[in-house]
Amino acid sequence: MSISKRLEEARKAYAAGDRKAAARAHEVKRIQQADEHHGGVGSAYLGNLVYGGLDGIITTFAVVSGVVGAELNASIILILGLANLLGDGFSMATGAYLSSKSEKEFYERERAREAWEVENFPDGERAELLELYLKQGYPPEDAAQMLAIKTRDPQRWVDAMMVEELGLLKETRNPLWEALTTFGAFCLAGAIPLLAYLADWIFALGLPQDTTFFTALGLSALALFGLGAAKVLVTERNFWRSGLEMLVVGGLAAGVAYGVGFLLKGLGV
Repeated sequence: MSISKRLEEARKAYAAGDRKAAARAHEVKRIQQADEHHGGVGSAYLGNLVYGGLDGIITTFAVVSGVVGAELNASIILILGLANLLGDGFSMATGAYLSSKSEKEFYERERAREAWEVENFPDGERAELLELYLKQGYPPEDAAQMLAIKTRDPQRWVDAMMVEELGLLKETRNPLWEALTTFGAFCLAGAIPLLAYLADWIFALGLPQDTTFFTALGLSALALFGLGAAKVLVTERNFWRSGLEMLVVGGLAAGVAYGVGFLLKGLGV
């Protein structure tokens, strides 16, 4: 059994208040036999996929609602919707890339400094680490023993300083993959509110504006609920509550955009 599977069993047992299931998840033999299992790109970047998709749907449908509220024609919806989809998607991807890259660079810079200090000022670094353990409430003898264990190996010593002194953990995700997953999720999910308008334009269906809008509304609502529910894979919250929460948030954003478009309709005509 993988560590991730055993951990998931423990979470479900805790949520259900099932002590027997929790005990099975904490059997010593199962813990010893568990092999660490790392997911692929989909699991490592799940947050980017879910939140990028939610942002894409909400912002694009807000554009659609604003244009409909202003009683402009479908071609304006496609122009503004697609421009928003690609422009905002690229902006979010760039932000995700730069943020992740900056965090990794900051971590590496601080680690290099800590390694230099451990090498050049070992007594001071020992005193710092000991004081950190004491502040955490460890008895002096336990703190001294932990200090001795951590400082035997320079790499483990630096790792301890990064966590205990700076509160920093090494980020293993690739900034480029963070950008690509954010952009892809934003564009794919954000295109959903435009599907009815694209189909009407490509196939020259000649659908009434109300029909295309309510179709876009229905598709967007389903997608918002689905992605909101998918957040539980990240947040571990209730499936229905998470889905309904995002449906309400998306609906409010669309309502505000529709209201602004309605109030400003005819502007510049």
